[in-house]
Amino acid sequence: MTKAVKFWGVSTLVLAGLVATAPVMAQVAAPPTPPLPVSQDIAYPGTLKVFVDATDTQQRIIRVRQVIPVTKAGPLTLIMPRWLPGKHAPRPQADKIANVRFSAGGQAVTWLRDPVEYTAFHITVPEGAKEVVAEFDFLTPMTTAAGRVVVTDVMMNLQWENLSMYPAGYYTSRIATELTLKLPEGWEYAAALDTASKGADGTVTFKPLPYEHFIDSPMFAGKYKKTIDLSVDPKIPVRLNVFADKPGDLAATDEQVALHKKMVAQAVKVFKSQHYDHYDFLLHLSEEMGDIGLEHHRSSENGHEPKYFTDWNNEYVGRDLLAHEYTHSWDGKFRRGADLYNHDFHAPMRGSLLWVYEGQTQYWGYMLSARSGMYSQEQAKQAIAQIAALYDHYEGSKWRPVVDTTNDPVISARAPKNWVSQQRSEDYYNVGLLVWLDADTLIREKTGNKKSLDDFAGAFFGIKDGSFTPETYEFKDVVATLNGVYPYDWETFLKKRIYETSDGSFLDGLERGGYKLVYTDKPTDWIRASEKKQKVVNLSYSLGLIVSTPTGDISNVFWDGPAFKAGLGQGMTVVAVNGVAFDADGLKAAVAAAAKPNGAPVELLIKRGKNYTTVKIDYTGGLKYPRLEKIEGKKAYYLDDILAEKK
Repeated sequence: MTKAVKFWGVSTLVLAGLVATAPVMAQVAAPPTPPLPVSQDIAYPGTLKVFVDATDTQQRIIRVRQVIPVTKAGPLTLIMPRWLPGKHAPRPQADKIANVRFSAGGQAVTWLRDPVEYTAFHITVPEGAKEVVAEFDFLTPMTTAAGRVVVTDVMMNLQWENLSMYPAGYYTSRIATELTLKLPEGWEYAAALDTASKGADGTVTFKPLPYEHFIDSPMFAGKYKKTIDLSVDPKIPVRLNVFADKPGDLAATDEQVALHKKMVAQAVKVFKSQHYDHYDFLLHLSEEMGDIGLEHHRSSENGHEPKYFTDWNNEYVGRDLLAHEYTHSWDGKFRRGADLYNHDFHAPMRGSLLWVYEGQTQYWGYMLSARSGMYSQEQAKQAIAQIAALYDHYEGSKWRPVVDTTNDPVISARAPKNWVSQQRSEDYYNVGLLVWLDADTLIREKTGNKKSLDDFAGAFFGIKDGSFTPETYEFKDVVATLNGVYPYDWETFLKKRIYETSDGSFLDGLERGGYKLVYTDKPTDWIRASEKKQKVVNLSYSLGLIVSTPTGDISNVFWDGPAFKAGLGQGMTVVAVNGVAFDADGLKAAVAAAAKPNGAPVELLIKRGKNYTTVKIDYTGGLKYPRLEKIEGKKAYYLDDILAEKK
């Protein structure tokens, strides 16, 4: 028996009748978009010549002229890179190029942008043409509202993927490229590029190299620069190139230089190789230049606060950046997951092994910083405690395995998330650190501290010393190398931690290393410094929220924590605490007071849009801050050994 049901006020029988009598429309599919030419392992006929004028620091427009040799008439596709290994996702800045034009023999050539591969431009080379000229302007952001600032009055960061195109149909390793650059008068530069000549007009021409390596060799340039030698072997130069807003910020002490040089030496000892002919750290100390930390094979782009050197004792949070990006020369650039390596910059990459690429790099970044003294051992332990506590409270671990977060760079492109503890975000970095700590301490325990993850690093990354041609690997290769260090069921070990969900605890490595994660009512120095740097009050492990200071804006709420259960979330502002105008100390005092006998619950006046409401948080556990505490009676404290200088 059919029953008529009202749906938005219309009987389902009436709806059925309308559907039955409606004319049937033919289904017409859109014609397929022609694919780009398939890249081939053949040399491109001739050398791409790229001319970049970066002298406009007023309106911050970079002008590009590129000459592409051609051997025949007909279709030609020129592409700006989309997929770059260090970004793990397609992040071109095609929206910032303008005034695009092509010509041949002095005559304009019509172009058409590919509707799918939107950084590709299709043109037709006319008969008799020997070269095509491509010209465009790169309109760099003048404010952060338009993106990361890469040009200021005194420095700039030039990334060639935004300032060049390459012909489709060829491996980028087989396209020779020559750069000629003009900078503002008096400016110096640093890059992994090798200078060929300098012109009387201030232009600099660099030695030709494959387009693949050209894109992997960005530049910092500026008015105030200092170069510091960090070489272990004088035949293989390693340089720290520092650019600053003010010349006084370049004042590195001899002790600071020695620590940076020791970090390089400790890395070479671990990886037992140097996969570069020279290496250049590019470091800016700026309030105006956009922040960055990006790896390359023979260089890295790094950003720190202006007081990096001049307030060394206080500005230490994040100091592992240089060690992290340097480690990538071995892990990520030389050894690279097979599904993350392509022969061009428009084929999609996959990051299933980012827990090695980034996770183990995160591990070595902290360990090398401690071994060299860039961090004290205590600072490193406090940082690790903060990381361990974070994932010990992540509800997202219960539904989403770590390996799935390797898709985050493509899924969310680092866009802000409202519920990051439930959604997760690129956890292969820091969970990866904890997993590799777990592996390191297990090897040490089983071998009586005779072997460690250092042995894995030497065996895995130390092959073919001197080569900087990428060597790819798969999951089975990681397992095999671990078994070569110490025979164990490493496949199950890794799959359990990376491919399966968990209750959020990743503490085995710490406890095997001789330490347990505890919570006290006093923040560590690391947490204080982090709060100051990030301008927040961090109550993640008590109320389960982080509040920006001095605004009172709620920046993070832990899923299923006390603040979450009270209905709080992002987009809300704490106006008052227990009837008193918000400040960080007052909020902390209220949490501490609520833990006392007969203590009143924390009461917050919350503003959301135009509305105000009072919220009481049912929490009496007091202030809680994570730290590591030695487990008494342990025969060995492997974490101390891991953080100690490698002799």
